[in-house]
Formats: sequence, structure tokens, C-alpha cells
Amino acid sequence: MNLTRRHFGIGIAALIVTGCSPIKPVGRSVSNGAGLSADLRPVANPAYDAWVAAFRGRAASYGLSQSTLSAGFRNTGYLPGVVTRDRNQTEFKRSLEDYLAIAVSEERITKGRTAFARHRTTLSALENRYGVDAEILAAIWGLESFYGERRGDVPVVSATSTLAFDGRRGAFFEKQLIAALKILQNGDITADRLTGSWAGAMGHTQFIPTSYEAFAVDFTNDGRRDIWSDDPSDALASTAAYLARNGWTRGVKWGNEVGATVSSGNIVQPQANGPRFAVTGNFSALKRYNNSDAYAIGVGHLADRIGGAGPLRTAFPPDENGMTKEDRVALQKRLTAAGFDTDGVDGVIGPNSQKAISAYQRSRGLPVTGVPSIELLRSL
Repeated sequence: MNLTRRHFGIGIAALIVTGCSPIKPVGRSVSNGAGLSADLRPVANPAYDAWVAAFRGRAASYGLSQSTLSAGFRNTGYLPGVVTRDRNQTEFKRSLEDYLAIAVSEERITKGRTAFARHRTTLSALENRYGVDAEILAAIWGLESFYGERRGDVPVVSATSTLAFDGRRGAFFEKQLIAALKILQNGDITADRLTGSWAGAMGHTQFIPTSYEAFAVDFTNDGRRDIWSDDPSDALASTAAYLARNGWTRGVKWGNEVGATVSSGNIVQPQANGPRFAVTGNFSALKRYNNSDAYAIGVGHLADRIGGAGPLRTAFPPDENGMTKEDRVALQKRLTAAGFDTDGVDGVIGPNSQKAISAYQRSRGLPVTGVPSIELLRSL
């Protein structure tokens, strides 16, 4: 993610082309943290406790009251899994084809069309007010939290204070902690509901606390900017406000796929020999939300598909192993049928598929590489 600007998400948005976060995000937000893994529950850490005590000692200078601090830090603590995830963000190249296979999957398109129809009145009102296409807002919602199904249930104060204490990006996360506590102080949310991703991204469209401070909107006029509610209205409005104030131009599309002979305009082609896109200034506005060409194309293409458009016309080339997406899908199907479950069939060779390949190779006495190949497909 563009860490100086926004957040670490829990949805496909986090799986950007230059980095990786889990493909399968945590489940829906819950107030009791019942779905959290063990390493995302507080553990004793005296050094962290000392850091929090020092932070509380200087909190008044940030405009935070003692009652806010007491409420905010109640039942919180050091989360070792947050540090592990922060330090294990593997940097590697994920192809645009793989990204779009997940970001614009048939399931995400189908659920997007259903969510769009259900919230059409709100989305249309937001488009009228802010000038941001209703389908774009729905697509961001889909990429960030799977239309609200995966909002995250990690306590934001615990997550941001853990990362501020850890120090790798201490100043950045201390700002997020301060902003999170100010959200509580302003009465927008109660402490038990202030939850999000492992690094503090919150709500339906995954705002970090400082972005919430700057852009969150009370669209429902209930006196609270509630991006955590089952009603996504405030979150969608906040996203529309963010884009409107970061360069979005009313009535202009994000871009469109173009053929190989088109050379005029601003052309982007993230994957060699893959689809090419002529993009507009609104493409740049989407990158202000997440600074990745893949993300902006994912949002734009998903928005188009939600609106009824068809798939991309240009085929992607074979991967570095000489396999097309169809080959990889066939490999996953055959591995699973043979008893080596790839945990899904999408043509993306991630950790689960690599594990299945390794297990199959081991069972056949083959060199264990975890790498897909045409020969492996044929052997199945």
C-alpha cells in the first residue's frame, strides 16, 4: 500500500502488484474478537507496557483526555502477530493477470452486482453529490472488504500501538494511534467496535485513522461518521469524498482497454504482452487511494463488470513456466481431484497450490520444487 497515504487493507486491495498480503482475508468484523488467531490476541510485554505508559504521559499534548485513554486502552495489549505480519510482507512481482483473476473474479462480479442493486439509491446519491461514478464506489468496496464481509476484527488501538512501539515505522503508526483515540474522543464509535485490519485499516472501505480524520463523512446524518456499521452508507460516502478531494473529475471514465496499435494518450501496460489501457486523470485519482497500477485497473475493470461490461479482450501471455491461465486452472483441478487440495481453482499459483504441488511431487518421488509446469500437468 501507499503507506504514507493510507492503509494496509485486509482485502484484495492489499495484494498489490509489488507486494503480498493474505489472499483470504479475515472474517467479518465482530466485537469480541472471537475469530482472531492466537497471535492477534494480547500477550504480556513489559517493554510495550512501558511504551504505553510513556505515551499516555504525553497524550495531553495531543489533545487526548484521560477518560479517552482509559477507554481506548481498556482490554488492549501487545499483539505479536501484528509485528510478524508487518515484517513478513513478501516483496515479489505478482502479475496483473493473477491480480485480476482474484480482484475481478466471477464471485466478486456477481456479489458486486447484487450489492450495487441493493444500495443503488445510496450510490446514485453519492454520485450526484461527489461526482464519483457509483460503480467505482462499489468496486472499491468490493476490493477493500468484499462488500463489507471482511472488515477486520483486530482492535485498532492494540494494532497501532503495537506497531508504534515496534518502531519500524514508529512515527507513522503513532500518528495512527493518536487519530484512532481521537475518533473515540469524538464519539464516532465505541472502543469495543473500533476494529479493523492487522495494521489499523477500518470499515467497509478500509480507511486508516488519519484518512478517517481527514475525509470521513456522516452521510446518514445521525451525528456519527460510522464506517463500521452494517450500513455502508457513511463508508461509501467517505470514499467518494476522498476521491472528490483527490482529483476525481465528474463525468470522466477511468480509462478503457485499447488495442496494440493505439499509441496516443496515456497508455499503461503493467504486464508485458498483456492488455493495454488508455487511462485518464481519474486513473491517477484511484492511485491516490492505493498507489498501484494494478489496483487502479482492478477497480476500474471491476466497476465496468459490475456495470454490465464483458471481460478483457486481450489474452495474457503464458507465464514464466510456459503455462496459460487455463493450464494453471487445469493443474489445480487435477491436483485437487488426486487428493492434493489447492484450496480453490482460480489459476493463481499461490502458497496453497505450491504446497499441493510439493505434496504431489513428494508422493511420486519427484524433485520437490512446488513449481508448476506443463510436464506436471501432463503427469496428472
